Amino acid sequence: MSANSILGLFAKSPIKPLEEHISVVHECCEGLVPFFNAVFSKDWEAATEARAFISRKEKDADKLKRNIRLNLPGGIFMPVERSDLLELLTHQDRIANKAKDISGRILGRHLEVPESLVDLFMAYVKRSLDATALAKDAINELDDLLETGFRGREVELVERMIQRLDAIEDDTDSQQIKLRKELFKLEDQLNPVNVMFLYYIIESIGALADQAQRVGARLELMIYRS
Repeated sequence: MSANSILGLFAKSPIKPLEEHISVVHECCEGLVPFFNAVFSKDWEAATEARAFISRKEKDADKLKRNIRLNLPGGIFMPVERSDLLELLTHQDRIANKAKDISGRILGRHLEVPESLVDLFMAYVKRSLDATALAKDAINELDDLLETGFRGREVELVERMIQRLDAIEDDTDSQQIKLRKELFKLEDQLNPVNVMFLYYIIESIGALADQAQRVGARLELMIYRS
């Protein structure tokens, strides 16, 4: 996207570029579903293609991030604090970075997930992506929040979304504990280095939900400050 396009968006709303960014971030995360399906099938060619999609989306998010930082206006006419928007942007961007990191580490080692863990693993991935999807939906309510002056039913709607984000993050914590316990049972049967990487991947998938929750928490702080 060109600088002129970004400036055009800012002329209408300081929020639109942030909404575009979180949409690209979530698209990046959605690429993990076909990626893991390929990994579970040991189809490394398909995994490579899925990882390339994730990488492209992460780069797109990076470009948007840089343009937003360069062109985000400041001053008394901003409806919300510039620093708050930049903090939101940082938390959003970390989600895409983590998705790229997960896919890169798995592909780099052709890291296989034990067959007995596949169902638990995919449920965990999808629940974490529920969090990134809900973070996107919450950010997309920012324009309406601005129109209502951060008051009324729109605030209540967003607060319910944030509560749901907290609940999803709790779910992923529980799933992570269960996965780690099941992996522990298999440790003696697996390559020790791969076991270490699997623990890292499990933790990183949970970090997607953690970071989405931080997006919600930052949005909640903006509401209370307004």
